Amino acid sequence: MTERPVLYLVVCAAGPAEHIDELVDLLIADGWRVCMIVSPTAAPWLDRASLQDKTGYLVRVEWRMPGDPEPHPPADVVVAAPVTFNTVTKWALGINDTLALGVLNESLGAGLPIIAFPHVKDELAAHPAYAGHLAVLRAAGVIVADGKPLNSVNGRGRWGVVIDGVRSARRS
Repeated sequence: MTERPVLYLVVCAAGPAEHIDELVDLLIADGWRVCMIVSPTAAPWLDRASLQDKTGYLVRVEWRMPGDPEPHPPADVVVAAPVTFNTVTKWALGINDTLALGVLNESLGAGLPIIAFPHVKDELAAHPAYAGHLAVLRAAGVIVADGKPLNSVNGRGRWGVVIDGVRSARRS
């Protein structure tokens, strides 16, 4: 019997994060082991104990100490949902000042499949640097959803587009 594949879910502080438990339920039902990495700003928004119970893994916010064991198994795929303007910008520039960015940067360097679902205000999306940062990530192999993909679509709810993207990556 093969173990279920591992999905790293990187969660940033944007509105849809308040409902991330719904996505976790869908991913688990879809056959994934979900390991969550949460930005420091998003962490207070979430019931991390409940999410840990749901996934069976520590919901990580901080770096581990040198010599401490890795609390998550290696990832098969990485999903950043929601991902903010700040994270997109820092990620494209290779800034590594939070665990969430560290995981995204290392995953990119390791060649893992990564799917990003930005949730960015229109005013920030219009910033002249933003399109270039998305282009950098796409050129590096990140699949970046267009627009505000986490808004409700066709009654499927905000997470349908994430599940479709993950299923597509799984088939690749």
